Amino acid sequence: MKLKKFYHKVVERGIQGDIRSRKEIKEELNRSKKKYESLSEDKKAFFDPDNLFNPFSDTRIVLGSEESQVKSIMVGIDIDCQEILLADRLRERGKKIDLLVSHHPVGRAYAKFYDVMDLQIDVFSKQGISLGISQNLLNERKSQVGRRVSAVNHGRPVDCARLLGINLFCMHTPCDNLAYQYLKKELEKTEPSTLGRIMEILFAIPDYKHAAQNNNPPQIVIGSESSRCRNIHLEFTGGTEGPKEIYKELASKGIDTVVAMHLSEEHVKMCRKENINVIFASHIASDSLGVNLMLDFLEKEEKLEIYDVSGFRRFKHKALNLK
Repeated sequence: MKLKKFYHKVVERGIQGDIRSRKEIKEELNRSKKKYESLSEDKKAFFDPDNLFNPFSDTRIVLGSEESQVKSIMVGIDIDCQEILLADRLRERGKKIDLLVSHHPVGRAYAKFYDVMDLQIDVFSKQGISLGISQNLLNERKSQVGRRVSAVNHGRPVDCARLLGINLFCMHTPCDNLAYQYLKKELEKTEPSTLGRIMEILFAIPDYKHAAQNNNPPQIVIGSESSRCRNIHLEFTGGTEGPKEIYKELASKGIDTVVAMHLSEEHVKMCRKENINVIFASHIASDSLGVNLMLDFLEKEEKLEIYDVSGFRRFKHKALNLK
């Protein structure tokens, strides 16, 4: 398929897996359209036109023509200069690689990735937290992340790919949305009553099993296998960690357990203070789960030759039925 179709299918699948409704996402895209139309001609030159159809700022064609044919891809959780050099070396050995696919964003997809954090407002809202509290807490956290990201040298891997003539694509939140929905459905189906049962569910998923076999398993950070749970909060999407103050609000709504890809020490301390159990599902394994679910979807259209690198391993999963 052409790179343009590859890109649009990733966005569409990400929308299908989003916690927000299609109506809500359409409203967001309409706001972007109105913002664009209100700009002067000079300022329109600095507007990212992808925002008119793509609600995920961390998912972009970073380098390459939309008309490029995509049959063979190298997929990694992170694609940096070393992976790009590896791809070039493999091409010298006769391997055809049409596209590098990074889960974590780079280049312009990383420069504004924090815009996807607004999705967390809807995640918290589903747990009964008011929009006012969610928005105020998240806006400050989003500003912190924005200030940190602004100092980063975003273009290093992009320049490496450009000089070697290799197309580069990032797909972040759409894949995280799929991992969120997959695990949510598993938990709803099984209704675990202890942390130990949640761990059994995770270890039965090949991505987590592979991570465990390589000494990076899911782990109980607060609580024990016998700790009871009833109301589980998944932290799997929304760009990066949200505000640490949110755990007080979650506890007030009856949340007793958080299953997250990862959390900072500050966030863990807040959970401990609020008596919330915490499970780290293993960051890279969780990312791999989302990427694999996306590749399962893409390969329904056309078989791809996939080289898995940078922490990613290809596993196929049962069909994920979404809205």
